[in-house]
Amino acid sequence: QLRLVESGGGLVQPGGSLRLSCAASGRSLDYYAIAWFRQAPGKEREGIAYINNSGLDTNYADSVKDRFTISRDNAKNMVYLQMSSLKPEDTGVYYCAAVLYGTYDPLSDNWGQGTQVTVSS
Repeated sequence: QLRLVESGGGLVQPGGSLRLSCAASGRSLDYYAIAWFRQAPGKEREGIAYINNSGLDTNYADSVKDRFTISRDNAKNMVYLQMSSLKPEDTGVYYCAAVLYGTYDPLSDNWGQGTQVTVSS
């Protein structure tokens, strides 16, 4: 069974940068499309970045486009989210999940603990 663990969150000032990591275990990531999701306080979880299994196809929510970059290293079983020009509205808990190809639909209802990102001065 594929298990994903998020890390790299923290407190950052507006305009700053962070890189989140999603570490996979249990199975090779080679066959999975992965997405990053964000749950802001009081809001539903939303998909913000997607990458297919090869890394050649990516997609971003409008709210993060041109500021966030998703990437993966299948040899290391890792997916990353490079976040720059962070805004207070980027605050939330960030999760990674395996998803159906071309969508933000998770393959499982089981979510990890996520990693907290707080953007504040």
